[in-house]
Amino acid sequence: MKLTWIGHSCFKVESQGYTIILDPYEDHAVPGLKPVREEADEVFCSHEHGDHNARGAVSLRKGGKSPFRVTRLLTYHDHHKGAKRGNNTITILDDGECRVAHMGDVGCMPEPELLAQLKNLDAVLIPVGGFYTIDAKEAKALAQEIQAKVVLPMHYGLKRAGLRVIGRLDAYTALCDDVIVYPGSEITLTKDMKKQTAVLQPQNV
Repeated sequence: MKLTWIGHSCFKVESQGYTIILDPYEDHAVPGLKPVREEADEVFCSHEHGDHNARGAVSLRKGGKSPFRVTRLLTYHDHHKGAKRGNNTITILDDGECRVAHMGDVGCMPEPELLAQLKNLDAVLIPVGGFYTIDAKEAKALAQEIQAKVVLPMHYGLKRAGLRVIGRLDAYTALCDDVIVYPGSEITLTKDMKKQTAVLQPQNV
């Protein structure tokens, strides 16, 4: 399974010739990032805010057979059971070889029954910037709780621009002792992956 970080919370997930785009952002919604212009077989959005729900930015193909089993878990976008920012949906993708969870804009620690469904992940895509989502310390606590092999931070302020109200990556990586910085935007998951915090470069800078 190949993961490509488009930017912000937008990822491309590819397996067996099938492509899924997660949380595409609207044009100009994320300062410092180029517009999303992708082709895929399916699109999933964690919630309906403009930096996560630009389904129209993705050209959909027809007729592909999906290798993925998709599980969606309802959580909250804030610490007040959705009262401030609404709900958030976690998407779990399992292609029979690897199992990946995209946490969307999760704003609090999921309930214990949901955490149980997030065990045995090969990778988790997790927001770390705070303000709109869990912050670096909360993200680290969540990552430790679910123990995914690979943790990919997302939804943080980029140095060149980004959303200035959200935190930078280094607030999260300072809490980790297993950081591997990749030179590009892609990572290919395998069952024998070394446990790591994988830092990718956004494709759309």
